[in-house]
Amino acid sequence: MKMVKSLILGSAAGLLAMSGAQAADLPVKAKAVEYVRICSLYGAGFFYIPGTDTCIKLGGYLRVDTTFNGSTYGQPAWSGDLGQGNRYRDYYDARSRMALTVDTRTATEYGVVRTFAQGDFQFDMFGGPTSNPTAVAALPASSVTLYSPGGGYVAVEYVFLQFAGFTFGKSSSAYATPWNGYPGNNSSNLLGGEDTVTGVNNIQYTAQFGNGVSGSIGLDDPSAFNRTAVLNLAPASGSAIGAGANAYAGVHAPDVVGNIRVDQAWGLFQISGEAHEVDGSYNILGAGGVPTALSEISGHPETKWGGSVMAALQIKNIPTGAGDDIKMDASFAKGDTKNVISTSGASPSFAMFGSTGRPGAYQSIGFGQTADAVYLPAIFGGTGDLKLVESYGFRGAFNHNWDPYWSSSLFGTASAVRYGGSSTDITSAKGQWCASYVIGKAVSADFSCNPDYNVFQVGLVTRWTPVKNLTFSAEAAWFRLDQKFTGAATLAPSAPKPTTVYEYKSQDTAYLNVRVQRNF
Repeated sequence: MKMVKSLILGSAAGLLAMSGAQAADLPVKAKAVEYVRICSLYGAGFFYIPGTDTCIKLGGYLRVDTTFNGSTYGQPAWSGDLGQGNRYRDYYDARSRMALTVDTRTATEYGVVRTFAQGDFQFDMFGGPTSNPTAVAALPASSVTLYSPGGGYVAVEYVFLQFAGFTFGKSSSAYATPWNGYPGNNSSNLLGGEDTVTGVNNIQYTAQFGNGVSGSIGLDDPSAFNRTAVLNLAPASGSAIGAGANAYAGVHAPDVVGNIRVDQAWGLFQISGEAHEVDGSYNILGAGGVPTALSEISGHPETKWGGSVMAALQIKNIPTGAGDDIKMDASFAKGDTKNVISTSGASPSFAMFGSTGRPGAYQSIGFGQTADAVYLPAIFGGTGDLKLVESYGFRGAFNHNWDPYWSSSLFGTASAVRYGGSSTDITSAKGQWCASYVIGKAVSADFSCNPDYNVFQVGLVTRWTPVKNLTFSAEAAWFRLDQKFTGAATLAPSAPKPTTVYEYKSQDTAYLNVRVQRNF
């Protein structure tokens, strides 16, 4: 009996030991894996950020393009070494870019809260389309490495938050159309209207009235985008290609902008308006508009308000083919020239050289100076007040799909800048501008001064999309500067041009841009 009892107790102890060992070998229960969930509320590509109710979409594109006889993204050879056609100009300009976008959306009891940002990782040719040592030396020392081998930089386009109809941050202006400056073109330099595709700091509110009708109002920061020049026309401030020095004062007020839009199946119609403050700094300034010890006590012109209006139209479902459309807009501005002579960057002034048949002339020159206003201080014989410059523009495109793989767009623009008054009337903008420009210049007997100008562009782009989201395209366009001077004058343009006689003459140029882009 004693032996049986010992056997039973020993067996029980052994079983307990075995069960303890097996229990120790069992794995600890793992935390449940939280897989990424698709978010179908806002379209394709969104997914939930794990552990939240916020949906996110990552996207963007990779783009490589080259412009022949022009600058980045289809800028014509309308100024600088390109406009001079000298030996320093680069015959082509190339840029590689990867744009990365981050779009988040969260449903709330107040509606969707959205954030959006786009950063561009890009590399350009060194310093732009020129190898002129003067231009290269003018680059900030910190920027030189950006264009060196292995260099590059990040540019910020959109960074904004939307909530309950409001938009805060860097986005397209409420003045803009949905296509900004791209009715059908690749070029970032189609003039004739507003183009805030790279964004401006703003606050805006959009109200939806139903049936595709909406209205927006906003406040835009004009400092980085919506200012061309206020020209102080003090004596001896002119050059071969313009008069005066830029004397814009500080920003005192934002631009007030808004639109009314009808967006339906047939297309879109929009009316936009903008009020823009125009203010000059001082009456006495040094070279290049730099202040001197006399500036503050010399006084300043009184601030004025200018503005612009734009009407835009898109017509869809036209009979030429599925997906074809026509986009167009027309603009008028007074003291707000950036909304007519506009690119996705700064407003250009134009200076182009060409051939001449005039006896005794070295070459021909055509230029157009872009400004919001001019003033000639009373201490120099002028009226002292700001004279607002007027401008007009029209642009449009016809977009056609040949088949699912091929498409083309025919686009064009016409713009005009008018200084107002007569060249012989010193109380007018034109008279004051000409009085400043002719100082120190030997002019011909048939010379006449007129800073007004027109610009025209016509182009065609054809695209091939062999597979979804991969497009190869080629764009060719012609640009004309129609200047209004007559005769000739002895001028001193920027080196390497000589100081000699030049004939005033309208100028033409053309460019070719080729691009490959992969959207993702």
